[in-house]
Amino acid sequence: MVSSPHEAMHRIFQEYPGLFSRVSDVLGVAIPPPTSVTLMPTDLTEARPVERRVDTLLRIETEDDGPFLLAIEAQGKRDPDKTVSWPYYVTYLNSKYRLPALLLVVCQDRATAEWAARPISIGVRQWQTFALYPLVAGPHNMPVITDVAEARKDLALATLAAITHADNPDVGAILKTLSAALRDTPETIADPIVELTAQGLGNRPAAQQWRNLVAVDLSFYKSFMSEEIRDEGRAQGRAQGRAEDILLVLAERGIAVPDKVRGRITDCGDPETLRQWLMRAVTATSSEEIFAEEWPNPGLPKE
Repeated sequence: MVSSPHEAMHRIFQEYPGLFSRVSDVLGVAIPPPTSVTLMPTDLTEARPVERRVDTLLRIETEDDGPFLLAIEAQGKRDPDKTVSWPYYVTYLNSKYRLPALLLVVCQDRATAEWAARPISIGVRQWQTFALYPLVAGPHNMPVITDVAEARKDLALATLAAITHADNPDVGAILKTLSAALRDTPETIADPIVELTAQGLGNRPAAQQWRNLVAVDLSFYKSFMSEEIRDEGRAQGRAQGRAEDILLVLAERGIAVPDKVRGRITDCGDPETLRQWLMRAVTATSSEEIFAEEWPNPGLPKE
């Protein structure tokens, strides 16, 4: 399963091209709503052995201001090389397409967002030849949406907000709101949101919260990601149950279970391994004995 916050932070604009007009409102930039949006090639490589690719590139048409290009970069951490590549993207796009170009950087932590928002100047102290002012969307300015009605009004913005707030202490409430907003939503709309949110959360603890919500609140969805999430939830449930059974058997037999042993049992996610340990716990003389590679009890088969 692909689980890449980087991918989700820019791909959401491909799935919902009109999202930028709402994001720009949040960022306080008055850009007219689009009349059409075209997904553009992301390869900005010139005829030389230096490959440069922007994450997502959109051509956005507006009724009042005409067309412009939107380059979207998902940024997980500070990268000094971006002070060179970002100005290149903008100037190259302007030169190739003869259109105004904007750069939007999407981040999931405030420190990276503050770094990305710094103007990039090219020139000397006495005279700046070029200056780039990135637009930045992150946890510092994306809304915390915990009202179901508000989330339903703009599911794409609610999804991006949830992704950018992946490390927010209240992310559980944010994700619960999003899942509730999807309950009466057609699968064709809900499925991409389920998958983008899972990608955006990556391997953070909040990812498991989202899996639990999808497994319970959105159990009627049949997308690949939803099915995979539910399968993971069922496997984890079986593993947790067997771990509890092992500890219960050892406790009933009066066998001490040190914290290190308890942690190894509860952290194991493999139901088959836990099954073997459960069988051994019935006759083991110590809790550590259930981990033995060669099972010493002749009354049970060796694993």
